[in-house]
Amino acid sequence: MKSRLWFVAALFLVAATLGAAQEKRDPAAKVLALEEKWNDAYKRSDIAAFNTLLADDFIITVEDGTTYSKVGYIAHLGGPTEHVEVSQMSDLKVHVHGKVAVVTGAYHEAGTSKRRRYEYRDRFTDVWMHGEAGWQLIASHYAIPEKE
Repeated sequence: MKSRLWFVAALFLVAATLGAAQEKRDPAAKVLALEEKWNDAYKRSDIAAFNTLLADDFIITVEDGTTYSKVGYIAHLGGPTEHVEVSQMSDLKVHVHGKVAVVTGAYHEAGTSKRRRYEYRDRFTDVWMHGEAGWQLIASHYAIPEKE
């Protein structure tokens, strides 16, 4: 019985070590997972997740050209007049350059803002940086593609 417990503990240790090694070898996969986590937090207005995912000096430019700091963005999304019904990312590409990762993709969002329906189909660029707190989002830019 004792040897079985040691075996299970050893397997757990090996799995944890391999997971940490995998993250170091494949930062693109880690960043993609964080993009999904950020998208999910956005849909749920999860302020605790935003505080972890967004760097303190985070800046975002949204579709109408408005920019928000981390605090302003969280305050805007946490308001009672915003309700996201659809938040989907696609065509994601990650380019890692050392401790910086740039993610590009397509984005579809629909919901209500101040009781008015809206729907966006955007292109976006997110910039992640790896620091003491791990990977954090430092900048994001959303733009509505020009119609052809």
